[in-house]
Amino acid sequence: MAVDEGVAPAADTDGSDAVHRLKPNAVGLLGVVFMAVATAAPITAMTGNVPFMVSSGNGIGAPASYLVAMVVLAIFSVGFTSMAKHITSTGAFYGFISYGLGRTVGLASGMLATFAYVVFEPALIGIFSTFATTTLKDQTGVHVPWWTFAVLMLAINATGTWFGVSVAEKLLVVLLATEVTVLAAMAVSVALHGGGPHGFAFAPVDPVNAFKGTSAGLGLFFAFWSWVGFESTAMYGEESRDPKKIIPKATMVSVLGVGVFYVLVSWMAISGNGETEAVKAASSANPLSMFFNPTERYVGHWAVDVMQWLMITGSLACGMAFHNCAARYLYALGREGVLPSLKRTIGRTHARHGSPHIAGLVQTAVTAVLLGAFWAAGKDPYTGTYVLLAILGTMAILVVQAVCSFAVLAYFRSHHPESRHWFRTFTAPLLGGIAMLGVVVLLVSNMSAAAGPESGSLVLKATPWLVALVAATGVGCAQYLRRRAPERYALLGRTVLEETKER
Repeated sequence: MAVDEGVAPAADTDGSDAVHRLKPNAVGLLGVVFMAVATAAPITAMTGNVPFMVSSGNGIGAPASYLVAMVVLAIFSVGFTSMAKHITSTGAFYGFISYGLGRTVGLASGMLATFAYVVFEPALIGIFSTFATTTLKDQTGVHVPWWTFAVLMLAINATGTWFGVSVAEKLLVVLLATEVTVLAAMAVSVALHGGGPHGFAFAPVDPVNAFKGTSAGLGLFFAFWSWVGFESTAMYGEESRDPKKIIPKATMVSVLGVGVFYVLVSWMAISGNGETEAVKAASSANPLSMFFNPTERYVGHWAVDVMQWLMITGSLACGMAFHNCAARYLYALGREGVLPSLKRTIGRTHARHGSPHIAGLVQTAVTAVLLGAFWAAGKDPYTGTYVLLAILGTMAILVVQAVCSFAVLAYFRSHHPESRHWFRTFTAPLLGGIAMLGVVVLLVSNMSAAAGPESGSLVLKATPWLVALVAATGVGCAQYLRRRAPERYALLGRTVLEETKER
């Protein structure tokens, strides 16, 4: 497939029909890293996923699962970052796959990625509301309905996107730094006290143990789930300084940095309890005690109280990051004018802040509707809203990640044969794509176990079909445009602005 000659022009946001652009040079390397790591929500990934992995997954081999996932995602990122050096687009996967595998597959993938990020925000609002309600009641005795916190988070997310990525970045830096600090304090304290009551336990970091336990597949899936959103680095390319260098670096820092942190924290949590004691704590009525016990023993009770509050702010940071991702994907699809009305609405940017403000408001409205629907259906904000929507979004984004790996193979063969490399543009994306497909299989085969009390939910049963429907809709829309509006079809996934155009 040939590279398109026409590069969409930057607009001055004056109401003309030109493509509206995001504010350039608004964020640097650390800002992009913080935005990406915030989507992973380290404290939520640790306190929410690790106890479940230990009790129902691969047992004490949970840290080894993170080690395996880190290696796989690093291999995937080699191909992903190779493509990021050539293409800079807010559409990220949408743009990458469109150039690599064609506009039809690109639009289908873009719609899938958008769908994933759209449902991730209400999922995180569900867990944020749960953490806020329970913590406030535990520590103050005051009961506030969960929907009150849901409305608050909706307002915070919408405001952050309206004023631009630099505002969101500043808030996320503070939130992320505090949650990482308290987890690191627990891990370092355990290490300094000799690794726990029985000394350092090395079985948890033995890669072989990642494939053992009650359900190794479930444990490995949760490990990969803990990274969802790291690839969002690419969608901040148009707003970053020197994106050809920043985005590849930010992606690898996010994968490896988060990976080392996950391995260390989960390992010290198990070692700090003792292997047998950790399994008992994770399987108890209060699985969070797996983290609270070593924190209280080696840091102090005050740190447990702080950790509870930081679980709230961590999920807030994660939801805010996903809101930004969803708004940018909606904007990327809208600005290309698949439907002319979209170009005049969600495809516009704020005249002063250079933010996808209308797309952000649309995302807020969609999130409110989804939360309202789950509330009307009587779903618990955690076991219902969070779990079901997180599984749905994760399946969609994993499929897109797999397709993106194969797009890298095709892109360098047809567009840049001079840049082909046996590992970076062939072996790594091939292995990454196959591994991502394997993770999708892990998800499908362990969906019911991952959903817990919602294993019989209609939403869960419909999850694979909803993902297939969104993809099929993208294929159908692309083929319709190809026949009826070839000039609009030609733009699919090709809007990369002049100073960051494909090269």
